Amino acid sequence: MKFGQVEDPSKIDFTLPKDHPRTKEILSQNKKGLENISIGCAKWNKTDLKGFYPKGTKDELTYYGTQFNSIELNATFYGMPTPEQVITWKDKTPENFKFFPKITNTVSHFRRLIDVTDPVTNFATSVMNFNEKLGMVFLQLHDNFKPKDYDRLEKFVKEWPKEVPLAIELRNTEWFTDEEIFNTTCELFEAHHITNIIVDTAGRRDMLHMRLTTPNAFIRYVGANAESDYARLDDWMKHLTKWKKEGLQNLYFFVHQNIEKASPLLSAYFINKLNEEWKTNLQIPKMATETTATLF
Repeated sequence: MKFGQVEDPSKIDFTLPKDHPRTKEILSQNKKGLENISIGCAKWNKTDLKGFYPKGTKDELTYYGTQFNSIELNATFYGMPTPEQVITWKDKTPENFKFFPKITNTVSHFRRLIDVTDPVTNFATSVMNFNEKLGMVFLQLHDNFKPKDYDRLEKFVKEWPKEVPLAIELRNTEWFTDEEIFNTTCELFEAHHITNIIVDTAGRRDMLHMRLTTPNAFIRYVGANAESDYARLDDWMKHLTKWKKEGLQNLYFFVHQNIEKASPLLSAYFINKLNEEWKTNLQIPKMATETTATLF
């Protein structure tokens, strides 16, 4: 994942910003406690995750499902999934596994939310075949989709099928720098139970907004293939522990890297930290070319 890549990560201030005041209020509305923790990568193919799969692995997704409890499913961005494909993916994974499919680029990038009723219906119909393994669908808007097109976004949100949980990632800086626009957009998300995705990447610190619109934290963490990646995860652990105390209901945390083969290593580090601090018992993924002792 090259998004937000910088030449020299050591020059970036990776300090997490303070929460927006509304975040604590949103979290306090959850009375159910923490229900689900999903941590995973964005891909499961051998080409990207070199060194992760044992020699002779025949089905990558089946093995991936033994190591992680979720996947940020970017494959659905590049082509409309069929119900048959979804069922095939679903049947290859264990009972507690969750898929987080990205909405097809026909909707977000080519049609730019104009006249998307049919593709949205087709997409939602297909991914609902994940059944209990559907975590949350997410829409990633183009970098040049700006607040001037707010009406399109509002229409999309209001017409989205309510039975399918949705998160949205805004990428243009104008959504975040214009306080009035950001407030209006977040209020729209709150009203329709849309989760506001948080992106933590080196070259786009403006996207690290720390404003939750539901009691769910959907975080797309992009490492810089630098030693600072681990310290950044430590900071996230502290911040998420704070959110957990304030009422976090679901944590969805997906690890990316500019060189993706390091993603399982970072994920393993983060899961180990979470197990220690939250007393959970999540599977810690192992690299086929590493021993457990070298992961931490």
